[in-house]
Amino acid sequence: MRIPTPTIRASGTTASLTAAALILSAALATSPAQADPVYDPIPEPPIQSGLGLVLEEYAAFPRSEPVPAPTDVRLMRHARINALVELPDGSGRQAVPDLNGRLYLVDPGGSGGSGGSGGSGDPGGDVDPRVYLDVGAAFAPEFFSGQGLGQGFGFVAFDPGFGRNGRFYTVHTEQASRVTETPDFAQPGTQFHGIVTEWTADDPAADTFAGTRREVLRIGFAGRVHGIQQIDFNPTARRGSSDHGLLYVAVGDGGTGARGTDPQNMAMPHGKILRVDPRGTNAGNGRYGVPPGNPFVGDPGALGEIYAVGMRDPHRFSWDRATGRMYLGHIGEHAIEAIYDVRAGDNLGWSEREGAFVFDRTATDPCDRILPLPADDDRYGYTYPVAAYDHDPPPGWNCTDDVGVAVAGGFVYRGRDVPALRGRYVFGDIVDGRVFYTEASRMRRGGRLAPLHQLMLFDSTGRRVRMQDLSGPGAPGDPNRVDLRFGTDAEGELYLLAKANGKIWRVTGTRTFATGDVGDTRVRDTMRPTNWRPVTPEKWRFPRGQVVLAEAGEQRPGPRRPFEYAVLTAGPEFGAVQVTAEVRLDTPVEVTNRDVIIVFGYRSDTEFYYAHLSTDNTIYPHNGIFKVDNADRERLDHQWNGVRGAPPAITDARWHRVRLVHLPATGEIAVYLDGSREPLMTAVDTTFGSGRVGFGSFDNVGRLRDLAVRGTPAP
Repeated sequence: MRIPTPTIRASGTTASLTAAALILSAALATSPAQADPVYDPIPEPPIQSGLGLVLEEYAAFPRSEPVPAPTDVRLMRHARINALVELPDGSGRQAVPDLNGRLYLVDPGGSGGSGGSGGSGDPGGDVDPRVYLDVGAAFAPEFFSGQGLGQGFGFVAFDPGFGRNGRFYTVHTEQASRVTETPDFAQPGTQFHGIVTEWTADDPAADTFAGTRREVLRIGFAGRVHGIQQIDFNPTARRGSSDHGLLYVAVGDGGTGARGTDPQNMAMPHGKILRVDPRGTNAGNGRYGVPPGNPFVGDPGALGEIYAVGMRDPHRFSWDRATGRMYLGHIGEHAIEAIYDVRAGDNLGWSEREGAFVFDRTATDPCDRILPLPADDDRYGYTYPVAAYDHDPPPGWNCTDDVGVAVAGGFVYRGRDVPALRGRYVFGDIVDGRVFYTEASRMRRGGRLAPLHQLMLFDSTGRRVRMQDLSGPGAPGDPNRVDLRFGTDAEGELYLLAKANGKIWRVTGTRTFATGDVGDTRVRDTMRPTNWRPVTPEKWRFPRGQVVLAEAGEQRPGPRRPFEYAVLTAGPEFGAVQVTAEVRLDTPVEVTNRDVIIVFGYRSDTEFYYAHLSTDNTIYPHNGIFKVDNADRERLDHQWNGVRGAPPAITDARWHRVRLVHLPATGEIAVYLDGSREPLMTAVDTTFGSGRVGFGSFDNVGRLRDLAVRGTPAP
């Protein structure tokens, strides 16, 4: 989109540019829509995928400490590794920046094996990180990494011709009160500077840096967060093309939040992606160039450096190697984590928009800031996400608090080692370490949001894990924060990084959950009335071809468990088993907590598993996979996050096809609904290795038909 700008010319590219200069014209100002606030902007949760990434530990980095010592537990990480990029010199070496100051090189073809020997860290992984350059020491005592989550040595980008010219670029943070340099651009009340530096190595092939450096760009920020997040060159730009050798710089809004207007101020770089020529000289400071092909070059009052505008925290961007499209992971303020397909001149809308919603900065109640778009929204020309998920906060959440959700931008996989990922954009959540994918072909500008799928994760032994398991125990007071990042190499292979313990994992393949052979023994006459043993026979009916729980069950003495069920007595007890059937709830749909259950692994009235299929997914005992083991039922499924579980299984009065797979050897349990290839619920538990199957409910009524049971008889 082309943004109209005022006719006033900026006075220069110095700190004299203030928020009073060049705010977007009133023609673009949008008053909040007169509509009710939206509290669940993206009601569709990510789809649980049965596909999982196989992760192999690749490298472990030595412990490092922020400067000065932090008080924020989120900065107390093992090593604040922030990215993985391959040097464009054909050597296969990879660079990993640590926010606390060190630039490491890892060489997959080098000595390898010992891992983590660059300091006092724990050994592990396949490669040996070695310090190439201590950026923190080079800029001491001004170097600062002890407050904001992105402060310190944030990113490194290598010139496409690094193998010949030895040039690369870094971003680091300095405290304004410690320096005498004047920023090229600054927000009023600047507290920190973000600096882009060019380094030139005397010998590009050397294992440690020796050479020179020069400052390219210095930006002042009023806050300690949302500084310069990433710098990079477009790897799809061929030599001789207009984009080759141009440096993209993702600049946050400085943490000004809802009160900030700089992302829409065309005279300021804050809240923008810039594109500059690091070898040029026609910028205001004479240390870099403004490419003539940038979208706002020549517009009165606009910075020619700007490539795209309207961003809060443009955290990570990447290019699809097959299509050249640029995808940005954008961290939201109030509710929405988004992926954008960014093009020259785009305006993502912040802080007038958050995702595809009006953001009402003037709302009296901060919980009421997300509003629907106005009917005439097209006239503003904002660019909206191609994929997104929302925060889904717990009940009673204080909306002024951090809910602990932030998108980690990733990559469209174009490698060879993991065919199942090809053409899929893989990304995740920084905080809890969830990993998602969406089809790149479905991320369409101006269309519906592309469906998100949550990937499973497996370690190299095939054990299902979470990133919290791999990155734990984390920092004291913040044990579950992963601080997830993604990286890629020259071949397009994918890596996952965690600040929590300073480790990197390589994606070596995929595995599909609960797909082992269950066996071929089948049960006959599953619907014969005499083949069923109910808890309370008088509550059951057996019309032709159906098993009907006609009267609601009642709580019984003993552990908390389903009130009423019937067990299939025909056939053997099964170890591995697949159960398929159609179920229907007869309790009126107006009842919000109605349910039926599928029993499996049944050994006794106080020892069994069950899958709970419910209309409600917001309380612990509903819509999940559970175990009764001589104690109150225990929830096992991976979908429950303490607030809600899998999407409601049954919300109507229709028949629904259910398929349940239980593989006791691995403990894998999966429940599928209505022919979906993706599981609705998954769990892993090895308590019961065999048992019978059944059907029932807690205190509702329903029925079952077309039951088929196939598996391996227990020894």
